[in-house]
Amino acid sequence: MQKNNKSTLIIARTGIISALYVVLSLVSLPVGAIQFRASEGLTLLALFMPESIVSLFLGCIITNLITGCAFLDIVLGSVITLTAGVLTYLTGKIIRTTALKIIVGGIFPVLLNALFLPLIWSVCYGAEYIYYIQMLILLASQSVSVYGVGTIVYLSAKRIKILN
Repeated sequence: MQKNNKSTLIIARTGIISALYVVLSLVSLPVGAIQFRASEGLTLLALFMPESIVSLFLGCIITNLITGCAFLDIVLGSVITLTAGVLTYLTGKIIRTTALKIIVGGIFPVLLNALFLPLIWSVCYGAEYIYYIQMLILLASQSVSVYGVGTIVYLSAKRIKILN
């Protein structure tokens, strides 16, 4: 019976995190070429919640489908999120210090999105997405999302998990 309860909890968490990702993404839609997704702050949950990897991936797919992204953007953008989630999770397994976990774990969603999304966007949406400018914009916005929002989310979720 206890295994069923744990499975149910994991499935519920997966759905909640996915839904949060979608809602946070939709309330922070891009303005022109500037993308700021507060939902990227959820990526640090992968440091201690492996189910969040799938949640982030599904949330990214759903958000990109709702907002009408190009097929390549939906697929590759979501794979970038999945890859960042896996690397962030592995960081959480290797590094023990909370501050260092956050710093190193946050590098993956920040850098992978900043390096690869502008390439995908230039292929999908044309030349108005100038790679280096878009990369710098994403580097800044992802850093705010992951390290600003993400640190608060991580510390709050970690505290709640410890209390339960």
